[in-house]
Amino acid sequence: MGRWEVLLETQDEADFRDRLRRLREARTDESLIRIDTLCGRLVQPTTYRLSRFVAGPDGRIG
Repeated sequence: MGRWEVLLETQDEADFRDRLRRLREARTDESLIRIDTLCGRLVQPTTYRLSRFVAGPDGRIG
C-alpha cells in the first residue's frame, strides 16, 4: 500500500552519513527508512542508497 522513495544514492560515504544524521536529527521514524549498501567489489565502487517509505494514496502503510 505504499512504495520506497529514494532520497539519496551516492558513492560518497560522508555524504550518505550526513544525510542519515540529518534525518535522525529531524526525528524521522527510522522504521520507515531503508539503507542499502551496494557492494561494487573490484569492478565498481560501493554505492550507498537511502530510501524512505511513502504511504499509498489512502494513507495506509501496510
